[in-house]
Amino acid sequence: MKATSNKVVTFHYTLKDKETGQVLDSSQEYGQPLTVLFGAENIIPGLESRMEGMETGEKRTIEVPAEEAYGTKNPELVQQVPKEYFQGIELEKGMPLQAQTPDGQIINMIVVDFDDNTVTVDMNHPLAGKDLVFEVEVVNVRDASLEEIQHGHPHGEGGVHH
Repeated sequence: MKATSNKVVTFHYTLKDKETGQVLDSSQEYGQPLTVLFGAENIIPGLESRMEGMETGEKRTIEVPAEEAYGTKNPELVQQVPKEYFQGIELEKGMPLQAQTPDGQIINMIVVDFDDNTVTVDMNHPLAGKDLVFEVEVVNVRDASLEEIQHGHPHGEGGVHH
């Protein structure tokens, strides 16, 4: 059985930064593979399209350009914020921070630079602008149930839960 739309695909992956070769994420860390409903945008489009047709037991090294992964960096998401907003925080360059908007949305950001008055933060996804390499091994492929297709994700296998 091949990985195509409306199949439940279970796979191990190791994600690397193409430029540096640094391992960014790996299913081995969690001790279990990732299970997704194929065709339901549970994973980045550039990975899903390149995994199409893979079968159980198959391994593949897949390169995904930034545009098909987390997008290119948006310069408008790098902003200067008054330092008074960061009272009580020991700032460091490269430090990840979370802010909450008035309506309760969480915004992740990285401190790029700061001086006595302003802090420059980058609110792009940490992987924006990066070309990625996935080492993928398909563990299992099965037909999705009607309920899984309607819900847009697999049930009961350590998949993505809403």
